[in-house]
Amino acid sequence: MIEFVTPVSLPAGLPGIAHDDVMMSLGSCFAEAMGERLEMGKFRCDVNPFGILYNPLSIAEALREMMAGKVYGREDLFFYNGCWHSPMHHSDFSAGTVEDALRLINGRLQVASSKVDDLDFLLLTFGSAVVYEDKTTGCVVGNCHKLPERNFSRRRLSLAEITADYAGLLSELFARNARLKVYITVSPIRYLRDGLHESQLSKATLLLAAENMCKAFPERVFYFPAYEIVTDELRDYRFYADDMVHPSGKAVNYVWQRFCEACISSEAREIMACCEDVHKMLSHKPFRPESDEYKRFLEQIVLKIDRLNEKYPYLDFKKERETCLIQLKRLLKS
Repeated sequence: MIEFVTPVSLPAGLPGIAHDDVMMSLGSCFAEAMGERLEMGKFRCDVNPFGILYNPLSIAEALREMMAGKVYGREDLFFYNGCWHSPMHHSDFSAGTVEDALRLINGRLQVASSKVDDLDFLLLTFGSAVVYEDKTTGCVVGNCHKLPERNFSRRRLSLAEITADYAGLLSELFARNARLKVYITVSPIRYLRDGLHESQLSKATLLLAAENMCKAFPERVFYFPAYEIVTDELRDYRFYADDMVHPSGKAVNYVWQRFCEACISSEAREIMACCEDVHKMLSHKPFRPESDEYKRFLEQIVLKIDRLNEKYPYLDFKKERETCLIQLKRLLKS
């Protein structure tokens, strides 16, 4: 039989993620897409507490701020184009007043800081080795917030620079948390501002840095080939969005399936199937929403959730259960 794809061999012996593990996913928008699927599968995963971050130095700095329990103040923000921004945060954390911006930033950071020493898995997705340094402070920023380009110096990080930064960071993380394991991926999203060649050089730098980390901490750091799966196994523009740069939803789902195959424990995959059944039931649109039949259907969902929570008390179905109970209460009153 003729093969029309080149399957990417998944690494053997990767540590299996379970539902009672505590996780955090940091990095690019691809990290966010994968993190959202972990949350949908009812894994305990904190996704991007700083918002989307693309370069490895900003991701490292975010982790250091979490470990230090940093509290942001007015001096950490700047005002531009009608909003207060943090150079370390995505624009999701920007606001019209200092107070609102700090409330968003510190509220999210406090939750993440409380978890960082209890993580079982840390998922890091590097997007680009290109960084922007603020000419005033000399610091690498996580987000430029559309400030004029003249405010920044733009350069590609060296392999040695990334490797040295993460050697210290990972050593500190592992010293604080003996059970922590780290998965590293490189985002398959291309950055075309300087052309395909520069994008490839950037990705190559990240891939080599990931390899150095795995070699330095072979029992604690593991690489998952998301980049290779999209660029080699799914080598076709039908797996890309309309911009021909971002992977399509179908491609992300395929990478997610391969991730589950390699990195999710067999028991966790069974639990995910049960969680998916609940989501399918919840997405059902009733033909007669006021009928006794729909009332019994809602009761079945609540019963299924209760049985799952009884068996797996760490699964969080609180919102789904409350939604069903509110609808049942409304039906009983009518």
